Amino acid sequence: MLELLANTLPHFRNTNSGQFFLMAGPCVIEGEDMALRIAEKVRHITDKLQIPYIFKGSYRKANRSRLDSFTGIGDEKALQILAKVGREMGVPTVTDIHESGEAALAAQYVDVLQIPAFLCRQTDLLIAAAETGKVVNIKKGQFLNGEAMQFAVDKVRQSGNQHVILTDRGNSFGYSDLVVDFRNLPAMRDFGVPVVMDVTHSLQRPNQSSGVTGGQPALIETIAKAAIAVGADGLFIETHPTPATAKSDGANMLALDKLEELLVKLTKVREAVK
Repeated sequence: MLELLANTLPHFRNTNSGQFFLMAGPCVIEGEDMALRIAEKVRHITDKLQIPYIFKGSYRKANRSRLDSFTGIGDEKALQILAKVGREMGVPTVTDIHESGEAALAAQYVDVLQIPAFLCRQTDLLIAAAETGKVVNIKKGQFLNGEAMQFAVDKVRQSGNQHVILTDRGNSFGYSDLVVDFRNLPAMRDFGVPVVMDVTHSLQRPNQSSGVTGGQPALIETIAKAAIAVGADGLFIETHPTPATAKSDGANMLALDKLEELLVKLTKVREAVK
């Protein structure tokens, strides 16, 4: 499946290694130094392990539980940082968009446009993302099964864009917890697109009474191993040097200094199932 991306994404290295690809970075762009530091560290690890890598960072968080939650440092500033990460680190970049009007703007700075799970049925948003010509990563809604994502894929393809990724991030939206049904990965892969497991978001415990999302980061390795074992083409992992101080989703992030050890284990799983 990686050949669908290798010909489209600039600086997408190690695509012939036979390994899964990785989308990783902070939940939200907090500043330039932090973004570059994370990208450099992850690129070093993934190059060593021959893992294709896409840097992830949201330029703005629109889906916060509370009005006083951190949403970003400013759209233009964050997008410029994402562009700088791509140039200086030599890696593709991905960011979320939430409204159709954001697609053309974000496409000037990043290589992949990501559709949040709770917006995966928004036709105007999918069409706007498709029309940029960028790769479109659609997260499966927490309220949908894998088979239902065929229609999201069709909306992008029928808008003239064949470059689609599907990402699972668990089910049971609205009950302050999420459950991963691994049947969704092969179901979505049948559509002829690369399929990703969003490991860290699938371990969220959203909509807590405090208004701050909780999580179960101790299970990151478990979910990641299982996803590779059932044939995921890629993994999505949010990581931060100090998750406890992250401005968004720190409760389910992986500490940056634990990433290499995890990826070493996962490459062995990939080799075993191949």
